[in-house]
Amino acid sequence: MAKIGVIGGSGLYEIKGLTIKGSKTVMTPFGKPSDKYFTGRIGSNEVIFLPRHGSRHSIPPHLINYRANIWGFRKLGVSRIISVSAAGCIKKGLKPGDIVILSQVIDMTRNRKSTFYDGKQGIVHIDFTEPYCPEMRKVLTRACVSSNIKLKDGGTYVAVEGPRLETAQEIKSFGKMGGDVVGMTGMPEAALAREAEICYSGLSVVANYAAGIKKKRLTVSEVMEAMREANDKIKDILKEAFRLVPGERGCGCGNALKDAKI
Repeated sequence: MAKIGVIGGSGLYEIKGLTIKGSKTVMTPFGKPSDKYFTGRIGSNEVIFLPRHGSRHSIPPHLINYRANIWGFRKLGVSRIISVSAAGCIKKGLKPGDIVILSQVIDMTRNRKSTFYDGKQGIVHIDFTEPYCPEMRKVLTRACVSSNIKLKDGGTYVAVEGPRLETAQEIKSFGKMGGDVVGMTGMPEAALAREAEICYSGLSVVANYAAGIKKKRLTVSEVMEAMREANDKIKDILKEAFRLVPGERGCGCGNALKDAKI
């Protein structure tokens, strides 16, 4: 039996076949996570959900306690995490409503605590060549195909500080750097999961066109509407992914700290 973590909105708990058993409050050396961890079961797997912004969406992206969130999953025995997030599209060919299975990340955040190792616990330099677990990427891709949901298999996520949206020139620059989508929550979440030796995968829903792509004003309401419209797709992907996750890990994420400590 695998323990699978999901970070996203509270509506994701409502998956057909998923039985929510309760919730757990977890304390960590890094403070409080965003909310309680909601536990459930689907098939032979235990699923643990955490609303990234809190159950009332009251925590802005730059104030999320990413270290506490990931440490809490580790404390609960989670070995794999599926991150669900909204993103703005940078690359031509993408449009609102599209699903992107992330493969790379460009970190443009500035003021976030991005490691568990501040010197007191030693110094660690993790290999981050592939920031998203290749095994879990395959699981998500197969889940989309099995659910007859179109996807972009592979994409670069540009993580920005927020909470403001980006300027048109920033988006133009991100595109030249190779960015496909832009969002505010992907980092340091992915790096912390690697330090915790947890397999981390990213499922991004294109919620809007990024600044300057279209000649219209960006609004939060369009992002929320796009996520609501994609909710059923996301649930179908997750349900299938839970079924496809192998019992044993075949990637290197579980040994991320080997040869990484000084």
